[in-house]
Amino acid sequence: MKFRRASGILLHPTSLPGDHGIGDLGPEAFKFVDFLAQAKQAYWQILPLGPTGWGDSPYASFSAFAGNTLLISPEKLVKDRLLRSVDADLHSSFPNPSPSQVDYGAVHESKNGLLHKAYKHFSNAHDALQLEFDEFIGNNKSWLDDYALYRAIKFSQDQRPWYEWEEPLKLRDKKALTRAAKDLHSEIRAQKFYQFLFFRQWSAVKEYANSKGIKIVGDIPIFVALDSVDVWCNRDQFKLNDDGSPRVVSGVPPDYFSKTGQLWGNPIYDWEAMRADGFAWWLSRVRHTLSILDLARIDHFRGFQAAWEVPGGNTTAEHGEWVEAPGKELFTAMQSKLGDPPFWVEDLGFMTPEVDELRDEFDFPGMRILQFAFGGDAGNQALPHNYIRNCVAFTGTHDNDTAVGWWEALPADNPAREHCMKYLDTDGSNIHWEMIRAIWASVADTAVAPLQDVLGLDNDARMNQPATTSGNWAWRFKKDELTDELAEKLRQITETYGR
Repeated sequence: MKFRRASGILLHPTSLPGDHGIGDLGPEAFKFVDFLAQAKQAYWQILPLGPTGWGDSPYASFSAFAGNTLLISPEKLVKDRLLRSVDADLHSSFPNPSPSQVDYGAVHESKNGLLHKAYKHFSNAHDALQLEFDEFIGNNKSWLDDYALYRAIKFSQDQRPWYEWEEPLKLRDKKALTRAAKDLHSEIRAQKFYQFLFFRQWSAVKEYANSKGIKIVGDIPIFVALDSVDVWCNRDQFKLNDDGSPRVVSGVPPDYFSKTGQLWGNPIYDWEAMRADGFAWWLSRVRHTLSILDLARIDHFRGFQAAWEVPGGNTTAEHGEWVEAPGKELFTAMQSKLGDPPFWVEDLGFMTPEVDELRDEFDFPGMRILQFAFGGDAGNQALPHNYIRNCVAFTGTHDNDTAVGWWEALPADNPAREHCMKYLDTDGSNIHWEMIRAIWASVADTAVAPLQDVLGLDNDARMNQPATTSGNWAWRFKKDELTDELAEKLRQITETYGR
């Protein structure tokens, strides 16, 4: 699919400000859309929206279909008369309700409590909302029934992963599942209700963004978490041992981010099994994802040509092997069943001619990261003069330093520092805007900057440090940081370069 010349901002909803310990789909989400419109941006790029598990990573979700209920706005629940104003006033439980970092432990406790209250009040909700809920259940049965049962069982099992449940539940014995569905009926319905709330609020945000001419760019992680409903319900489509443990897990070999590689730990698809049913799970996943987004970035695209498979018991990703995947067949099936999917692809890291060929055969735009451009020669493909039109240019991503943090971390004698100064004709005092201007001015059809770079923040605002397991995904910006002056500056650059 061809994309018009345009630009956008990367910001996950958890990073929005607000009074409930985490960004959500309430008033601040609509204000951010207004800022994007004022700045003449075409895209709001986000990270995966799924419910997060251990480590709070949006790339390790309990489901490839469900939504993250931590993003549900209490203010909107008050408007729907599902909460009282006093219920949504968390100043007593959050001494600092608008911190610059998400305290996920506190947020889980407070939001889950609010959602439980909302569910109790739902029995008295007006008929229109009840009918809307019933319609949601009917339209989403293909994934919702299994997800709600999975989450209800997890709740009854002290949140233990499915592969630690009793054998009948772990292996999905029909009698055991029937008994669980009966015993956990109330919790199952509550889980469906929470998903209803999430998708109802998300649809309102997306519709508002679209009404302002802004498209939502989501993210499809190539892999799913081992402790997910997707693996529990589809064990035959993953390379697992009989007890549910993974024979091999995902990762990447040693690279720029880690000397021992990155051991992601996700189970690997059994592509032969997926090929046998026409990639049905993948088609369902992509169809659902594109029903709630305008376009999607495919994470770790090289894994669709070959994935780095590490033996399940290993503690690092150093010792693995590249195993081919049927990416061409999969994307051909997507085109046949879903039309020309609106994808960007993350083609970073260890690329090969085969990966490039797969990307180009389907005309998917790849990524160029300006932070990777300096310190080498003029042939570096991350330098703006080497960009092609069919690509997406970034100052950095959620896995990088911020632009200011990257610059501040460069030693004075680092060749990348001198190269950057010469290339951008800068002394570094305004490095974030110089980098934004460079990619906005390039021929790349699409240019994107994380909001941290628009704000000129240092690495205290970094979103994720790959190969680490704590302190990530927590950054939030402050309510007063999106000013009219900032929007005007971004608008001027955007209009100057025809985006």
